[in-house]
Amino acid sequence: MDNYHITKTDKGWALKKQGADRASKTASTKAEIVALASEFLEGKTASLKIHKEDGTIQEERTYPRAADPTKTKG
Repeated sequence: MDNYHITKTDKGWALKKQGADRASKTASTKAEIVALASEFLEGKTASLKIHKEDGTIQEERTYPRAADPTKTKG
């Protein structure tokens, strides 16, 4: 499973594969990059960590949803 991160940059927001030098996608707003990431990761098995502006993790998503290792009730 590949790991991707959405982080704040000097020019907006970036979707970057863990260990990569360059961003896979960039956008001016966080909402825009989250939408682009969902499209980009469709059909892939990946983990996406969405960071806040301060760098802390706000949310983690797994693509596809069935690949999520933590099963929770309702």
